[in-house]
Amino acid sequence: MLPLQGGLGADVERYVTERLVPGAIDFATDAATFLLVLLVVYYVGKAVALPAVRRLLEARGVGPTLLKPARKLTLVGVGFVALTVAFAVAGFGNLLTSIATIAAALTLAIGFAAQDLIGNLVAGVFLIGDPKIQIGDWVEWNGNVGIVEDISFRVSRVRTFDNELITVPNSELANTAITNPVAKDKLRVQFLFGVGYDDDIDHAKQVVVEEAEAHDEILDDPPVTVRLTELADSYVGLKSRFWIDEPARADFVRIRSEYAQAVKERCDAEEIDMPYPHQQLTGGIEVEQVAPADD
Repeated sequence: MLPLQGGLGADVERYVTERLVPGAIDFATDAATFLLVLLVVYYVGKAVALPAVRRLLEARGVGPTLLKPARKLTLVGVGFVALTVAFAVAGFGNLLTSIATIAAALTLAIGFAAQDLIGNLVAGVFLIGDPKIQIGDWVEWNGNVGIVEDISFRVSRVRTFDNELITVPNSELANTAITNPVAKDKLRVQFLFGVGYDDDIDHAKQVVVEEAEAHDEILDDPPVTVRLTELADSYVGLKSRFWIDEPARADFVRIRSEYAQAVKERCDAEEIDMPYPHQQLTGGIEVEQVAPADD
């Protein structure tokens, strides 16, 4: 290839050597500075901020429900600071302003297009900050029951007692009445026993109370109560109400089962009838004779 001749060639050569090459070198230097500062600030900030935030939250008695999202927010904050410092040190201030303007416009557009997502994010903030709903709690809502495994900013994950994992949008939980049986340190449990109409009701009540008092994990205070609540077709319903300490789903089911079995065995031993429930149909049936059809 022949070199350029004349004044035009000299101008091009001068432009390349005096402006284009130095500009490219300056940009490469600034880009390398940006990348280096970004990595240094991010990893140093991560190494300092994460342990500090964890110690601060643990000192305040915050559980794992808040620790996980707090870690994510800390990383986002460290990343934002690292980007800001890197842009400033590398001399990309104008570029940073342009990116901020574009990001603001995109955020506004995305906000209108993703209102449900934003609603879930806002609901997630409230759920994470609610001390009455924690990871590991047994909750009930809209006919669903399970153990909370994770609460993130968009969805929560609940594992049912059949070992199924339910992913629930946070807005559904935030706008629904949630029952948390283990939110307090005590839980009242109810069980309905049916005894025969010919049996001594006071004797049956005594048996139900004594078996509750004999169980080591049923509390004496508050005391056990038994009330006659039903006069069914085949039995008299005695509802027992008792309290257990530090309730969990496994303990709740086990204690109630042990108690019901103990009452049944005691009633059998003392010849207290616990009849099978049955229903009696009343009314009549009319049979109409139909004349045979003619051949």
